[in-house]
Amino acid sequence: MNLYVSAGEPSGDAHAAAVVRALRHQVNERLRVDALGGERLAAAGAHLLDRTEDFSVLGFTEVLTSLPRHLNLLRRLRRRFRAGVYDLVLLVDYPGYHLRVAAAAKQAGVPVLYYIAPQLWAWRPGRAAQLKTVINRLAVILPFEKPYFAARGIAADFVGHPLMDRGTPPTRAAARTALGIPLNATVLAILPGSRPQEIARLWPPFRDTGKQLLAQGTCDHVVVACRPGLAYAGASSFLFDDRVSTVLAAADAALVKSGTSTLEAAVTDTPMVVGYRVGRVTGFLAQSMVQVPWISLVNLIADLPLVPEFTQAGVTPDRLSRALTPLLDYDSRETRVQRAGLAVVRERLGGPGAAGRVADIALTMMTR
Repeated sequence: MNLYVSAGEPSGDAHAAAVVRALRHQVNERLRVDALGGERLAAAGAHLLDRTEDFSVLGFTEVLTSLPRHLNLLRRLRRRFRAGVYDLVLLVDYPGYHLRVAAAAKQAGVPVLYYIAPQLWAWRPGRAAQLKTVINRLAVILPFEKPYFAARGIAADFVGHPLMDRGTPPTRAAARTALGIPLNATVLAILPGSRPQEIARLWPPFRDTGKQLLAQGTCDHVVVACRPGLAYAGASSFLFDDRVSTVLAAADAALVKSGTSTLEAAVTDTPMVVGYRVGRVTGFLAQSMVQVPWISLVNLIADLPLVPEFTQAGVTPDRLSRALTPLLDYDSRETRVQRAGLAVVRERLGGPGAAGRVADIALTMMTR
């Protein structure tokens, strides 16, 4: 069996690698995998034709500058699809490029499984008609996505969220011991993102929020979930660690960038405030395109404004500090309300085994 896997960014590389490992557990030497991916797909046994780091971008203007690289890759893939090299194409997230890959595969008669669906419910719902014509099946990770796509005539399976496959997060005591933080301290976690563009825009206001809360005595320690190799200037009094679950588990509350990070905080039962900024052009365009009332996945899954959200010019240290202050009090009403809502969100994310369920679908499609 010959599979082509495309993961256009680091998170997709991790999710795709888990699926490839699950497939190899079932069929082992009978499976050959070519990929656009990174180190994790390579470690799972995929042959990397192209590397994720050469293609991962964020924002409208950034996508434009990467367009020639994507078009060149797409031309090469079209030739391979037409040559009948693959039995299945597995696409993971990254919709702007992957919808074009799906169209090329479908035109060549190669079935397409799309894992982690395009967020058409958030913006550009008109793309649903295009998606329906270019894929064979969707594997979705958010509970509200299956009925959304089914209503638009797209076959979708809810496989659960891959975060639930990471195992039980550390206890607060274990996390604080690992970080060298006293058990009775009040701790703020900061998650400014993993992409350089995100960190450049979010780190200054997030950092200054942490400094303000320390100066006020509202918290005793600030711990940043960092990405190795990136600079986090002006925060010598903060702790830095790349173990996201440990950072979150140690915290009384977290300041989190929008995206999967909000679900990581939900899994560790950490009350949070969410902030996000994009470039001015991207933000202007997004205002007319966004179709949902909230930016955080936690609020969308809870279907209510469970966690405070701040965007663009609203991401200021004063506003963020005011929202975080009651959450840093374990006994406050705001903390109790959030924790009750986060328990509902965790339940709705589904049980462990997302990668295995996607592998089962892929195997069925390859052996028909």
